[in-house]
Amino acid sequence: MEDVKHMSRPRPDDEKQKILNRLKRVEGQVRGIQTMVEEDRYCVDILVQLSAVQSALKNTGMTITERHMKHCVTDAIESGQGEDSIEELMAVLKQFAK
Repeated sequence: MEDVKHMSRPRPDDEKQKILNRLKRVEGQVRGIQTMVEEDRYCVDILVQLSAVQSALKNTGMTITERHMKHCVTDAIESGQGEDSIEELMAVLKQFAK
């Protein structure tokens, strides 16, 4: 089983709800794209919607990254574990940038 890590400070409920709302919106957009494909809609229209989904996911990722840096990484640095936390963040940012 995978080692599950938890953030150093729980995410406030309002912050969590904003992220969940964004992801639900993306989920709806993806369902809309599926419908567009089923209906043989114009390729460019589908591509525009795909671009919107990618942008929404990237923005959500940046929001989570910012929180991680401000809280989790900062706390790790203050507790003397900054190097590991920074390496972990850099690895995931490399994946995110692909």
